[in-house]
Amino acid sequence: MELKYYPDRVLRRSCRAVREVDDEFVRRAEEMLDFMYAVEGLGLAAPQVGWTSRIVTVDADGTRAGKRIFVNPRITHREGYMEEEEGCLSLPGIRLKVPRSAKVAVVAYTLTGERVEMEAEDLASCAWQHELDHLNGVLIIDKVPPTGLIPLRARLKELEREASATGQG
Repeated sequence: MELKYYPDRVLRRSCRAVREVDDEFVRRAEEMLDFMYAVEGLGLAAPQVGWTSRIVTVDADGTRAGKRIFVNPRITHREGYMEEEEGCLSLPGIRLKVPRSAKVAVVAYTLTGERVEMEAEDLASCAWQHELDHLNGVLIIDKVPPTGLIPLRARLKELEREASATGQG
């Protein structure tokens, strides 16, 4: 698996709903979870590894226990407000204060088709919103006013140059 970096076009695509889960899909999803842990992420969305299906891995509490692979996730309820600094594996060196809901309710499916409902608060809420944004082609740099990006312009341009040099983007 290979991490995709800004400005790779796959990061801007809206992902399609998963209609069928076969053995290859399960293998790839499990590889995605292992990859998330290898790169020390709290979550990982399919576009970050070049996959355009609605699947995320989330382990905001770092316990590595329970269900951590979620298919066709969606947020069904939001409440509260928070603004914490976030980073993104696909935007190395970028950290921004991002406005988020303090609490979310999420509905998703496991790889075996089991429907799961959960609530998440604080850091876990941010992780869910961050990963679901990825499934809709939204990055943290899209969540702040343009003036918030002024101090980051040099880093964003550097990422764009690196992508051009390697033929990505």
